[in-house]
Parts: sequence; C-alpha cells; structure tokens
Amino acid sequence: MSANLKYLSLGILVFQTTSLVLTMRYSRTLKEEGPRYLSSTAVVIAELLKILACVLLVYKDSQCNLQTLNRVLHDEILNKPMETLKLAIPSGIYTLQNNLLYVALSNLDAATYQVTYQLKILTTALFSVSMLSKKLGVYQWLSLVILMTGVAFVQWPSDSQGTAAKEHSAGSQFVGLIAVLIACFSSGFAGVYFEKILKETKQSVWIRNIQLGFFGSIFGLMGVYIYDGEQLSKNGFFQGYNKLTWIVVVLQALGGLVIAAVIKYADNILKGFATSLSIILSTLISYFWLQDFVPTSVFFFGAVLVIAATFLYGYDPKPAGNPIKA
Repeated sequence: MSANLKYLSLGILVFQTTSLVLTMRYSRTLKEEGPRYLSSTAVVIAELLKILACVLLVYKDSQCNLQTLNRVLHDEILNKPMETLKLAIPSGIYTLQNNLLYVALSNLDAATYQVTYQLKILTTALFSVSMLSKKLGVYQWLSLVILMTGVAFVQWPSDSQGTAAKEHSAGSQFVGLIAVLIACFSSGFAGVYFEKILKETKQSVWIRNIQLGFFGSIFGLMGVYIYDGEQLSKNGFFQGYNKLTWIVVVLQALGGLVIAAVIKYADNILKGFATSLSIILSTLISYFWLQDFVPTSVFFFGAVLVIAATFLYGYDPKPAGNPIKA
C-alpha cells in the first residue's frame, strides 16, 4: 500500500507540474480573435478556488458538520488576528510570484522555463540557512553549484532557440528570464517564511492556506485594478476566458494543495524524480506539440546537470557527512 501511494504521488506530482506549465504556456501564445484573458484576473480566481478547496477540506476534517466548521474558522482565523496577519507577507509575495509565472511563460518556452525555475532550490536553500539556521551537507552545497552551472548552460544563447522563441512569444527571452529569476527568489523567501510560521504554530496547513488565499485575493484584486484597470473597464473581468483558461486556473489553484497532500508520501529522491520527469516531458511536448523549442546540445547538457543537481540535493548519505553552515 505504501509503495502504491508513493507511485501515485509521483504520478500526480508529474502530471500537475507538467500540465500547468504547458497549458499556461499554450494559453498565453494561442492566437485567437478578441482580447486575451488577463493573467491578473486568473491569479485572483485561482486564489478564490484555493480558499474553497481548503474550506471543503476543513469541513471534511470537522466530520462534515457545519457548526464545527464555523467554530474552527472562527477560532483559528477571526479570534487570532495577529496570527492571521502574519500570512499577509508570504501571501503578497506568492501573488507576485504567480503573476510573474504568466509573464515568464509568455516569453520563454516551457522547457527553458522548467529548467531555469529549478533555481528556486538554490534560493530556498539559502533562505533556509539564513532564516531557519538549517545546515546543509557537502552533497547539498555541491548540488547547488551544479544547479547554477546547469541553468547557465540552459540560458546560453542559441540562434535556433531565439528564432523559435520570437515566433511564439509575446515578448523577449530577457523579460522571461528576469521574471523567472524574481519568481525564484520570491518562491524561496515565501516558502521558508511560510515554513517558519507553520513550525511556530499548531494550525493546520489547510487553515493556513485559507489565510494565504484571503490575502492573496486582496493583493490580486489590487493588481488587477492597478495594472489592468483600463482593459477591465472595456471588456470585463472574464474577458478572453475559455475552457483552456479555466483548466489553467484550476491547475494553479490546486497545485500547491496537491503537492502538500503528496509530500507526506514522497521522499526527496521521489520528488527529484518527479521534477526530472516533468522537465523531460515538458521538453518533448514543447518540441513536438507546441513547436516553440529547438533543442541544442548545450541545452541538453545544462538540463542533465540540473536534473543531477535535483537528485543530489535530496541525497541523504548514511552516515551523513559533516554539515556545513553558511
């Protein structure tokens, strides 16, 4: 049973990660009549769906009793305003990150995005060392060096890749790269900050996600009216929405919850395997289906280094090596 849950976790993780990146990329490059959907509104809808999903999960944990659900939400959220306000910081950063991912995938092919976004391993590790006083082993520091080297090779300029990117992107590869790098730093900081909050309190992860979603929807709406207010007044909140858009929104809303649910069954090696499979699938589909990516030997070398670094970071030798602190 345990082995089955591990492989099921692997499948869900690979499917969610790969499908979100590919559908988001396809939805941002698909040429259709009329206005394109606003990514800022998609982020808001995803936050609202996340809140709904978490409320249902808390309802299930409350033995499907509405009175118990109401008491839990009242006691854990309304009666603890300071605890709730702590989530405003990571929520705002996550909202920025989610908007940046749309910008990145409007400018980068899915394969390059997938590999480059693994830099969040580096930023998360560095923030963990500085904020949580975590200690990294020799293998983990080595993996971070390999990771940076691999991403550098992936971003190595190529004429064939540049031509394909120009034909299918709404902007430039430089804009996409900057968006991914900022998203990596925001992901690392927000993830470690959220972990710190979870360790300091006994509230369930679902309650915490409701709080994140609440602030996220507020920050998201502010972004909608600040950056897309003019387009919103012309064509409405749901302009350009279609079935594909709703698939992207649902995948983004449930992504974090799915990962949170499967992590308890998956170890670091399995997560690394899932990430590697996702990169490979994204590369193949980006080349054969989206046709916005032309593979090069330099890219493949960099991707192999990133995949190897992902595995090495999760490697836990026995006996453990002497920890090194930054």
